[in-house]
Amino acid sequence: MEGGGAAAAVEQAPVLPRRESRRLPDFLQSVNIKYVKLGYHYLITHLLALLLIPLMLVILLEAAQTEPDELRLLWLHLQYNLVSVLVCSAFLVFGATVYIMTRPRPVYLVDYACYRPPPKLQVPFQRFMNHSQLSGEFNDSSLEFQRRILERSGLGQETCLPSALHYIPPRPSMAYAREEAEDVMFGALDTLFRNTGVKPKDVGVLVVNCSLFNPTPSLSAMIVNRYKLRGNIKSFNLGGMGCSAGVISIDLARDLLQVHRSTYAVVVSTENITQNWYFGNRKSMLIPNCLFRVGAAAVLLSNRTVDRRRAKYKLVHVVRTHRGADDKAFRCVYQEQDEAGKVGVSLSKELMAIAGEALKINITTLGPLVLPISEQLLFFATLVAKKLFNGKVKPYIPDFKLAFDHFCIHAGGRAVIDELEKNLQLRPEHVEASRMTLHRFGNTSSSSIWYELAYTEAKGRMRKGHRVWQIAFGSGFKCNSAVWQALRSVKPSPDGPWEDCIHGNVHSKEKILWIFKLVILSKCSVVDISVGLISGSDCPTLMQIWSQSKSYCVYVSE
Repeated sequence: MEGGGAAAAVEQAPVLPRRESRRLPDFLQSVNIKYVKLGYHYLITHLLALLLIPLMLVILLEAAQTEPDELRLLWLHLQYNLVSVLVCSAFLVFGATVYIMTRPRPVYLVDYACYRPPPKLQVPFQRFMNHSQLSGEFNDSSLEFQRRILERSGLGQETCLPSALHYIPPRPSMAYAREEAEDVMFGALDTLFRNTGVKPKDVGVLVVNCSLFNPTPSLSAMIVNRYKLRGNIKSFNLGGMGCSAGVISIDLARDLLQVHRSTYAVVVSTENITQNWYFGNRKSMLIPNCLFRVGAAAVLLSNRTVDRRRAKYKLVHVVRTHRGADDKAFRCVYQEQDEAGKVGVSLSKELMAIAGEALKINITTLGPLVLPISEQLLFFATLVAKKLFNGKVKPYIPDFKLAFDHFCIHAGGRAVIDELEKNLQLRPEHVEASRMTLHRFGNTSSSSIWYELAYTEAKGRMRKGHRVWQIAFGSGFKCNSAVWQALRSVKPSPDGPWEDCIHGNVHSKEKILWIFKLVILSKCSVVDISVGLISGSDCPTLMQIWSQSKSYCVYVSE
């Protein structure tokens, strides 16, 4: 339930009479050169392969243009210089061996599955507020604060909470927490194994990440027990690492697949809400209650060459940024007790600024790995000019749309998505997957980037060669990126999370009642604009409804 995106709604909630800027800073307006150097360090680590490829092409072209007589003379020459031939052959064999042994093994994403909660777990805003009031744990000020956060959050009426929180009073017991973990993890894994045909016994690496629920035996042990995984499996359970832990798990699995040949790795990303619901009145700790919802994703990775033909994606880059050395960054998302002894996750007022700094470092490091040479030259030219003219030159903002075809921005909150869209100069369709994931499923923590990827596939937009940028951030403070390349035109897998709603039929009725709340923020005031009744036949293919300022975008597709 932790993560940088959880503060998305804070900036717009009129908690303090004094107005403070809590927007995500323009992290591309100031660049630290050492992080640019770090990006090039990653690039140089693959320099041997980059140099050998053009060298081999030149040799092949020269050989193709050689006349038969010249080849015969070369053969005669080699017959009388056996020592030279042996020495050259030895060097070639040695070089080829070093290259094969040191090159990273390709890691393929065979398939993945996202948990789709049953409708009975849905919590419309009115039910959420009714249960919060009936619980007797919150005062009037806290209830009003939660109502305002919900209205500004970007969440829809169909997000889900675990069964323990549907009781009055709630039942945050260990048994219900285990039940929630089993439902979401096993639900995603059952779908994954069914769709891929992979036997659980074939899995050699298992990585599970869940920040706030770490029972004994661990969640990874629960999976081993349920699916009777083999005894020598390399099993890991990551806790307390926030909403960016999904990318961390992918990175760990990738490293393990470099060592263990011809094997499968399964990554499970989830969060547990049952025992981490906050029953107090400190406003900075109430925000996670309003944003976090049930969700999980299971990902199947492989380093087997034979799996390339059926895999969806190839992992290209992983870049991780950790700001934990800074005290403010370390404490900006912090689990603690309030004055009444109630445990919750507190989000500091500096969270947005800290998130912006982490994003800036991560993007600056990632840039040299993915941006075209033209963009890098323009970026460096303006960077040097800015240094020479004491900051009078406006820095050039690289166009990341030239490097990526799809963007999966962690659906932590609407404001963060808005600011990233603005700072990276993205178009509405680039952040559509993030907005719709937030609206339909809420903030599902580390699994949100997989719901977003599933949305892109369900829309039929993924083509062979397309590059996908997954970016997530969370407590610590961390910002992590993963870059994938599509190996084929990807179709959605069966039983996907968007299967029942991708075409806009949120309910299977001819008439769709859709409440459009367009929120215009003007000096912390809220205005409800309209209520619309849309028939399925009149609904356009893609309808974008924006307010004049701080828009809440709703997409309805048919």
